Amino acid sequence: MDEDLIFQVLAIVSEIPWGKVASYKQIASLAGRPKNARLVGKILSHASMYGDYPCHRVVNSAGRLVPEWYEQRDLLLEEDVCFKDNGNVDMKKCKWQLD
Repeated sequence: MDEDLIFQVLAIVSEIPWGKVASYKQIASLAGRPKNARLVGKILSHASMYGDYPCHRVVNSAGRLVPEWYEQRDLLLEEDVCFKDNGNVDMKKCKWQLD
């Protein structure tokens, strides 16, 4: 993977405010790679190799959490992120909106 892209994605993720979430697609678009949401997910799966980033604030476009990462929900709840009855993040209420 291109290290410039890795650090660009991680820099964007570090800007997500407390109590808000962004989608992989949103991060990919902000990085100028709108069709590379899966690549963003791959980068974030290795983010700990580069430092401490709030990767728990990134979910899919429907608000679904990362499978098998059980701590993600708890981390988001600690930040007062809203969930719908189906267990997904309420993207209408908690999606990061850029000014």
